[in-house]
Order: sequence, then C-alpha cells, then structure tokens
Amino acid sequence: MQQHLRRPVRSFGALTATDITKHHGSAVILEAVSVRVGPGDRVGVIGANGVGKSTLLRILAGAEALDSGVVVRAPAAAEVGYLPQEPDWRAGESLRRYLARRTGVDAAESAMVRLQAAMMMDSDSIGPYTEAVERFSALGGDSFAARAQSVMKDVGLDKVPMDRDMSALSGGEAARALLAAILLARFDIYLLDEPTNDLDFEGLDILEGFFNNQRAGIVVVSHDRRFLERTIDRVIEIEEGTHRGVEYSGGWAAYEEERSRHNRQAHADYQSYVAERKRLQEQVREKRRWASAGATRASRTQTDPDKHVRHARIQGAQKLGARAKTIERKADRLEQVEKPWEGWDLRLSFSPSRRSGDIVARLEDAVVERGDFRLGPQTLTIQWAERVAITGPNGAGKTTLLKALLGELPLISGRRYLGPGVVPGELEQARPIFGKQRLLDGWRAHAGIDAEHARSLLAKFGLGADEVLRPGHTLSPGERTRASLALAVARGVNCLVLDEPTNHLDMTAIEELETALDSFTGSVLLVSHDRRFLQAFRATKVIAMSGDRAIGVEATPPN
Repeated sequence: MQQHLRRPVRSFGALTATDITKHHGSAVILEAVSVRVGPGDRVGVIGANGVGKSTLLRILAGAEALDSGVVVRAPAAAEVGYLPQEPDWRAGESLRRYLARRTGVDAAESAMVRLQAAMMMDSDSIGPYTEAVERFSALGGDSFAARAQSVMKDVGLDKVPMDRDMSALSGGEAARALLAAILLARFDIYLLDEPTNDLDFEGLDILEGFFNNQRAGIVVVSHDRRFLERTIDRVIEIEEGTHRGVEYSGGWAAYEEERSRHNRQAHADYQSYVAERKRLQEQVREKRRWASAGATRASRTQTDPDKHVRHARIQGAQKLGARAKTIERKADRLEQVEKPWEGWDLRLSFSPSRRSGDIVARLEDAVVERGDFRLGPQTLTIQWAERVAITGPNGAGKTTLLKALLGELPLISGRRYLGPGVVPGELEQARPIFGKQRLLDGWRAHAGIDAEHARSLLAKFGLGADEVLRPGHTLSPGERTRASLALAVARGVNCLVLDEPTNHLDMTAIEELETALDSFTGSVLLVSHDRRFLQAFRATKVIAMSGDRAIGVEATPPN
C-alpha cells in the first residue's frame, strides 16, 4: 500500500447511533435503527433500493435531521466524512476544489482564514482560531497539495490537470476522482455510499487496500458482494418490512450463511404455526359438529322412557361444546408467528421476439473517435447467442466499442455490419432519464405499447403509480435501471447490451438478473466490473480491451 495511505499514529473517534427513526411524510423510512462504529470497524449496510440506506448515512453524518433517536460522536470533535453515491460536483468546480471540498479541507481552510481575521480584531477569538488550525491540520490540509499529486498518480489521473472542470471528466475519470477523495480524506469515521460504482478492477483493488490499511472506522453501502466479502466484518441489514436494522457479525460469508438459515427457520416456524392453528381450528369445528349432532339427537328422543339416558345425551353434547371452547382458547393462546416478509419480488424474464441472423454485428478495420479517444482499427464479429464479456480499465474504450457495434457512433474509416433481425436492447452506463416528461409517457415512446400494458409491466419492476407519473429525471438511478430493464422486456430484444448493469441495483435484483441472463437464449454483450456477477454470467467469449484495441480471448473473468 502506498505510503500516503498510512495516516499518522493517533487515536480515532467513534460514533454511536441509538434508535434512529425517520419518516418522510406518513411513510416510515427507518424504525429504531442502532449502530456503533469505532476505530477499525468495517460495517456494511445493505437492503433493498429505497429502504433508507443513504438516509441512514446522511443522518449519521449530521446532513439530515432525524425524527427521534440520538447520534453521539466521541469525542464531540470527531470528524465524520460522508461521500454520497451520486456525483455532486458544482458548476464550474475544478478537480482541485472538488477534492478539497470532499475531504473537508476547503471548509476547514475557510473557517481558519475567517477566524484569523476575527482574531486580529478581537483577542477572544484566539481559542476558536487555534481549534480551526488544529482541525485544518487533522484533515490533512497542511499537506493536501503534495498528497493530492501523489494520489492522482496512484489512481491514474496524473495526466488530468488539477484545474480541469469536473464536468469535463469522463465517467471513469469521475469515478477515479471520487476514489482519490476517499484516499485523501483524514476522517475519524468514513460513511461511503456505493463507492464501488464505476470503478474498474484496479480501482477496486486500490479501494480494498484502503479498507484493509485504514485505522478509522468505515460504514459502507454497497451491492458488490465480492467487495463486501473482502472488506467488512459486520453487516447491518435494513429490513424492508419492519424498517429496522438487524446486525450480523462475522463478515459477509457469515451473513449469507446466517441469513439463509434465519430465512429457512422463519418460514419453517411460520408453517408450523399455520399447521398447528389449522389443526386446532379443525378440532374446534369437529367438536362443535359433534356437539350439534348430539344436541339434535337428544332433542329428538324426548320420548325415551329413561330420563337418565336423555340426561346423559344432553350432558355429552354440552361437554363437547365446552371442549370445543377449550380448544378454541388454546388456538387463541398460540404464540403468533408473523409471516416472513417477502416484499416486492422482481420476476425478470427476457424472451427474444425472434432469432436474428448468425452474424449479430461485425466491425472490419473500423476506427471510431469519441472525444479525445480513438479506437481501432478494429475487426470483431459477434455471433448469434454468444455471451460476450468485455473487460478492461476505465478509459480503455469498452463503452465506445459497444456504441460502435450498435451504430451509435460514426466510423472514421472501416465498415460496420448489423445483422438482419437484430433487436438490440441497451442498458447504458449513464442511465437514461426518459426526458422531463412523465416516466410513463417517455417510456412508452420507446416501448410502443399502450398505457395499461405499460403500467402493468412497469409495476412488475417495482415502479408503481407514484413512480410512473413522476418526471423521468426525478427518478433515482436504481429506478431508472429497472425502467430500462422493463423496456428490454417490452421490446422482446434478442441482443442485450448491458453496460455496468449492477450499478444501482440491490442484491435481490442483481441475483434475479443473473437468473434471467442464464436462461436468455439470445446474444448478450456485457461490460461489468462486478466480479461475482461476471462469474455467474458464464461468458462464452471474453474481449479484453488493451490500448486502442479489443482482443478476443477465451479467459475466465477476474476474481
């Protein structure tokens, strides 16, 4: 690990949150969630999309108010740094200013300068100024420029000028800038929201090294299962049904095993409860039937000369009725077992509308340019039903290759061929926003189906009445991802083109996507840095991007 990642030996602060509860209007987001993070702790926060993971991180950072509960820092001056999921650069912000802001150095320097001016006017400001200087130093402000240059080299951004506008960076460069901010930061507690999104294998290795060498506590939201396997020692799952946080110790593998055992036991306990209650209720009905029949027989035999026989019959019917009430009370006293929460269940299935020709797409000595990047000359053929994984570092041209194959980028030279009958369905890395109109309208413009059918299909992807009537650009990245997958289903595509499809999907949806791809009979082009997802994909061909070329190799995706 690089020297600049090793922080000076010092004590690190802790953070304790107790019974955090948060509502958005009448909707419960978090219900009595507790978490403690101390030095060296590695806590993974997981749960379905929209369950409140990011909200929890913002509350822990003090960036969002809570309805009840308490968050305590020890000491009170402990630095807690929150790095959100979505790019948050500001208009006209340079890379240097972005890194200074994300690491807290910019705000600390501004406070120091302001208090220095105040100290010149008022000697009582010496104390606050001294504290500001100490905070600036603790955040690494005094060595920021030198460390930034070193970190930029380590993450592969050394050729990017520090004064370049953040809006001019490519997606891969922006992801590396976020990684650089994490490496540069000097917090007591790190709160990281989906830091693995858009990182290539090298970037993931660097981030894993940071986790393994950092002495501060870290809370991370991530859906990258392989990353979690290698970095965390505790899991807090925000349950969709209860909105509570359930903690599992022992790391990711232990969580998967314990969660699986817990789910099996919960379903077994519920089935046993249902079976026992059903058995007792059947006994009640049977005793009552017998009691009713006995009472009827007794009433029909009033002419029996033996009054003792008549009395015994009536008494027997009454005892059966009493026995039925006893059993009914026993059923009511059964300890109720709640049905395990199942929530929304994505049942994803891609069905090609038809078979394409044997050749899906071909490039012959093709050269394509995208900004400053030039790819080619490139010769490549994609055949029917091939499962192609495209790998390579950020900036190597993976997305450019996809768009060249699909005809979305013009060729400078060479030839392109798209086979007859090919119906491509593309999930872009920068998820489409379906315009500023309602999602339902923007989505239907691409799907070509009626409103009723569109609503029904979108609902299967967890996009109900509230979501489909919102402007497309207001949807979360996860919602836009599911809308794009729904579009592929609606169009009956026979060639799926997936660019980082697991970004912004929760684990349940990722696993469902794995299953759907496994049974898909068409052609698939996949770009992904999710190592576990790549293994499940079972590629028949791996194309490794190298320099300005794509090289087809028969290889196993990285672990």
